[in-house]
Amino acid sequence: MGTGKDLVSVLGRSWWTFLLRGLVAIAFGILAWVCPEISLRILVRLFGAYVLADGAFGVCAAALGRKEHAAGGALLLWGLLGVGVGILTFFTPGVTSLALLFYIAVWAVSTGVLEIMTALRLRKEIRGEFLLLLCGLLSVALGVALMAQPATGALALLWLIGSFVAAVGILLVILSFEVRAFRRARSQSPGARP
Repeated sequence: MGTGKDLVSVLGRSWWTFLLRGLVAIAFGILAWVCPEISLRILVRLFGAYVLADGAFGVCAAALGRKEHAAGGALLLWGLLGVGVGILTFFTPGVTSLALLFYIAVWAVSTGVLEIMTALRLRKEIRGEFLLLLCGLLSVALGVALMAQPATGALALLWLIGSFVAAVGILLVILSFEVRAFRRARSQSPGARP
């Protein structure tokens, strides 16, 4: 199994994927708040696009960390899960919005657990790992909320998902700059490998 240092190396090279994930998430959150008249089906499709993009960024980060197999494995799993759920939301048009919400809930809980595990592995390696831990906790909370009350009104659900995604986006943008700063500091220290 890879060390926390391996994971830091992988994340350091792919800090920009956190930035892109965060910016996409913030844009989705703003759209959900500014356009509350969109239907639940459109909301779920838009969220599917976000999850697909998020998963693609995760796969990209894992590909950049392929030399650290164990460290990149969690990122690859995280990315593939997002890509899978994103594809399901687009290529299962006959599925009800409730079933699509269940996909999103499962994705949110799974992603949250992976983010929490990653943050715990990084706690001794980098500063700011609590941001990833907070993202994970928010993801799990969203998934549990969606599973507990799937029949919530569309507007309340839209605001819940929009708020969650925007909050995670802000945390990811901050985390991307923390990881980037850590990578720079680490590469400038004597004997360090970038």
